[in-house]
Amino acid sequence: MTTALPPIVASWSGGKDSCLALHRAIAAGHAPVALITMLDETGARSRSHGIPPAILTLQAAALGVPLITGNAGWSDYEAEFVARLGRARDDFGARAAVFGDIDLQAHRDWEEMVCARTELGALLPLWQQDRRALVEEMIDSGIRAMIVSCNEALGPDFLGRSIDAQTLADLDAAGVDVCGENGEYHTLVLDAPRFAAPLDVVCGEKQLHGSYWFIELAPA
Repeated sequence: MTTALPPIVASWSGGKDSCLALHRAIAAGHAPVALITMLDETGARSRSHGIPPAILTLQAAALGVPLITGNAGWSDYEAEFVARLGRARDDFGARAAVFGDIDLQAHRDWEEMVCARTELGALLPLWQQDRRALVEEMIDSGIRAMIVSCNEALGPDFLGRSIDAQTLADLDAAGVDVCGENGEYHTLVLDAPRFAAPLDVVCGEKQLHGSYWFIELAPA
């Protein structure tokens, strides 16, 4: 008799790594019951990626699972995230949380800690995998993502570009990790094998906030 794997909540950035991690977890037999995305203090956009809630909601609808959001600064981020994990457990039946981190041990330590506080298992399907191989798997699997924020070393010309073979070559030429695991860039997933339909998104003005470039995004 096969034992069912625990239902999962995904820590959802809206980008390629969280999508590939969820894709792998579902393929392994886990059922997704919710997504969690943390927004900035104003609730206007997601942390790091700068994705507005309206687009995150479209992604959740395409996946057919509810989206749990929380507004937080860095000082209260942990407490707010733990509260959302608790909601995923109590309201949606999650028994484990999925994360898209690859090889940053401090991130894994934090994720395992917050999961332990909420009595959830911590799943990291991409852990210790080769970064380039993961990006190539993402492309080959049909996950379509574009760069929506990046550091000054890459600059605004990379914003709005699809993650494809040519972009990987240009990231190589720029001396940047093609996976962006060091924070060089962040992405928005526009389509994936488990999306009911692709997202239709309008790209607007490119803006520099501090030392990071963002592109304004809105549903079409």
